[in-house]
Amino acid sequence: WTMFKKSKLRKGIKKCKDEITLLESKRSRSQSAIVQAILEQRDPDEEEVEFFNQYTAKIDEVRNNMYALQRELDNLEYR
Repeated sequence: WTMFKKSKLRKGIKKCKDEITLLESKRSRSQSAIVQAILEQRDPDEEEVEFFNQYTAKIDEVRNNMYALQRELDNLEYR
């Protein structure tokens, strides 16, 4: 049972890492548009700011889930 649980946790952690990578790449487009606007000394597009904030919130959510899975795995491995 413990081996199955560890395997499931490791898969969950990998899935989280993959999702974070995908979300970060999507967020970078909005980030680039925001930085470009700042460099051009103009207000960034509201839609880009909203996308950036949404992706950032989702990344934080997935990262927190990944940390929880990692803690659970660590608890199983160091018993």
